[in-house]
Amino acid sequence: MKIWIIDTQTPTHRLVRVKCENQLGYEYLGDLNDNEIREFILSVKEDDVEKNMKLLHYYGYLHLFIIKK
Repeated sequence: MKIWIIDTQTPTHRLVRVKCENQLGYEYLGDLNDNEIREFILSVKEDDVEKNMKLLHYYGYLHLFIIKK
């Protein structure tokens, strides 16, 4: 699956937006298989990876919001 990403970081939070199509302002992450996408999601946020994979496959995008403590 071809993946594009935009990663916005502030002192209080991080928002990672992943899309399956090219969008203005997004950078090409690569052509990743499902295992590589799972590893990427876990590297960004320890969350329900299978749920996030299903959302990405169904909608074609995924937003991961991380609050910095």
